[in-house]
Amino acid sequence: MKTPAIFRLHLIVFLWGFTAILGKLISADAPNIVFYRMSFAAIFLYIFIRFIQKRSLQVPKVLFFQLIGIGGMMAIHWFCFFHAIKVSNVAIALCCLATSTLFASIMEPIVFKRKLDVSEVVIGVIILACISLIFKIEFQYKVGIFYGILAALFGTFFSVFNGKLYGKTTSGNIIFYEIFGGWALAAIFFTLSGQIFEVTEINYRDLALITILAGVFTAYPMLESVSLMKYISPFTLILTVNLEPVYGIILAFFIFGESEKMTPIFYIASMVMIVAIVINGILKNRKAKKAKKLIEE
Repeated sequence: MKTPAIFRLHLIVFLWGFTAILGKLISADAPNIVFYRMSFAAIFLYIFIRFIQKRSLQVPKVLFFQLIGIGGMMAIHWFCFFHAIKVSNVAIALCCLATSTLFASIMEPIVFKRKLDVSEVVIGVIILACISLIFKIEFQYKVGIFYGILAALFGTFFSVFNGKLYGKTTSGNIIFYEIFGGWALAAIFFTLSGQIFEVTEINYRDLALITILAGVFTAYPMLESVSLMKYISPFTLILTVNLEPVYGIILAFFIFGESEKMTPIFYIASMVMIVAIVINGILKNRKAKKAKKLIEE
């Protein structure tokens, strides 16, 4: 099962990388994309869980509201990510997501009440230095960099708080209520702000692309990543997911050409960040193995 599982893993990472490409192909603004993506993904997940898996979606009331809140963080993360693409390009948006490692190195010890990991902080500083260099060299994309970093921040909030709820219900239920919650909170916000009619206005081409985005590039990879945990280690999953910006940046360059062409320093800084994240993953894995060995002894 190992080889098929690894292939499936790379497939979903490729799909996640292609999400940014679709974000640029869709002419609608970020609020429209997030609103429809979350609504369609929630529908697909509901149908799959209730009618194909035939499982219950019942969760405790407290957990329900926690998942809705985390879903709101997911909605903000996606809004910032797609907005970063709209005001800059795919390469900038994907590159900035690497700063989530820096945010996680600070946030995880606080939320999970553990000691600050020095190696994580060092990796975070390297990533911060690379982003600062990119900001200086690619200053024309300053707004995109700002929203890209904001996307990484809320993506980290989402991931860390999600980790606190792991095991309290099925993974399918967690994913469904978070996506549904994100859509519901977005719908309430747009209604109260009077933007609901603007958000719901969308052409058929964009609607078709967002439907594909919601099903093939959102619901399916999320469910598949959960099922893959039976065959691969969390370390392998996390390490491979780091290839998402690599896939996305390469694809964007070949699809969009000149608008995605960046300076050599941008690519060097991006590669340094990705390598730093991979090294961080390897160090974490070694520490986990040593800790496990000590417990067994």
